[in-house]
Amino acid sequence: MKIKTFRIGGIHPEENKLTHEVPTRVAELPAQAIFPLSQHIGAPAKPVVKVGDKVRVGTLLAEAGGFVSAPIYSSVSGTIAKIDSAVDATGYRKPAIIVKVEGDEWEDSIDRSDKLETLEAHPELTPEEIVERIKTAGVTGMGGAGFPTFIKLTPPPTAKAECVIINAVECEPYITADYRLMMEHADEILVGLYLLMKATKVEKGYIGIEVNKPKAISLFEEKTRHDDRIEVVPLQQRYPQGGEKQLVDAVIRRQVPAPPAIPVNVGAIVQNVGTAFAVYEAVMKHKPLFERYTTVTGKRLQHPANFLVRMGTPMINLIDACGGMPEGDNKLLAGGPMMGKALTTAEVPVCKGTNSVTILSGSDALRKEPQPCIRCAKCVGACPMGLEPYLLASLSTMKNWERAEREMITSCIECGSCQFTCPAHRPLLDNIRQGKSTVMGIIRSRNIK
Repeated sequence: MKIKTFRIGGIHPEENKLTHEVPTRVAELPAQAIFPLSQHIGAPAKPVVKVGDKVRVGTLLAEAGGFVSAPIYSSVSGTIAKIDSAVDATGYRKPAIIVKVEGDEWEDSIDRSDKLETLEAHPELTPEEIVERIKTAGVTGMGGAGFPTFIKLTPPPTAKAECVIINAVECEPYITADYRLMMEHADEILVGLYLLMKATKVEKGYIGIEVNKPKAISLFEEKTRHDDRIEVVPLQQRYPQGGEKQLVDAVIRRQVPAPPAIPVNVGAIVQNVGTAFAVYEAVMKHKPLFERYTTVTGKRLQHPANFLVRMGTPMINLIDACGGMPEGDNKLLAGGPMMGKALTTAEVPVCKGTNSVTILSGSDALRKEPQPCIRCAKCVGACPMGLEPYLLASLSTMKNWERAEREMITSCIECGSCQFTCPAHRPLLDNIRQGKSTVMGIIRSRNIK
């Protein structure tokens, strides 16, 4: 078995996959569900309901607010209690729709049967129809970024797709939601891959899985052994292999140039394994995106678990289902310890991009005191984009935006490898993130003029 990986940088954090073999549980419905209108990259969705309206599971709550946007559907049935604001995973209050939950009534258009629908049984599905159903269902990238999926499936005329790569890497420590999804819904994921291939008019599909998931590799190899169009690619354990550019390099040995280049510029369309499953449900079951697989984990959590959870469910509900918040110092993250965002409250709702709720406890929850840079260059060796993190962090601190742009700060994928490997415990990623945001704002302003 040939094991591949990407060629630049990378690290190997301790895994802590505490929930690897914990079967998925269906999370209980909340008393009220909170639906932020910005659950995706791009313009926020626009409400199409008003206070007092009755909704069912699958009712449209908000329509796309622009081309780069996605609609939002109710995951519960009940009454619109408020159209207000709520704290989301960014830590800021954002516009949101709040639903008081009453029963569990679903829209009649959703196929709730367990019957597997195959592409062969639906020859009427054209590429255009597949993309339209994905767009209408509000499917976005399920790996965390939240980019509207239909846009990826309609690349610009200057780029030609040659393959679809399914990102089944899940290289973040602690998170196992994608692994459980693969073990429990492999057939649906494969149909989702075939739908993505038909939508993009390509004949080759890859599934990249790290070798710490041997059962998943064997399962997908067995299910695809008679199909030459699909190749399961075992990958070395290495973070951040789940990054689009790193995965493209690992799987097809092509390197995506600096922004604004994207994977399709080198022939690849990358979709998360959760997105493939959501595509299957959207196209074959007429089911909008309103629930997802999410890991709730932490070393001191009594019963870490994987959940199928309705979006809008407050994270505290899932934490309580796992035994409650541990005593002592805790840091609550939306996501994993490498790229997750620290939260100030557990009332934040699960959204489209919430692949994990991670609780770091004790010493893991506390940052070490930063020391002066010792010029060891470990951050340079770890950077998967070939950047110089120590320099970008310093330029950001000094507000030298012109040079930061020249040094390619916008190429940073914010993986945290530099900060993880720094022996001086310097907040490299924090500074780079601020600098990157500022530089991107400057570039946008320049392009408008």
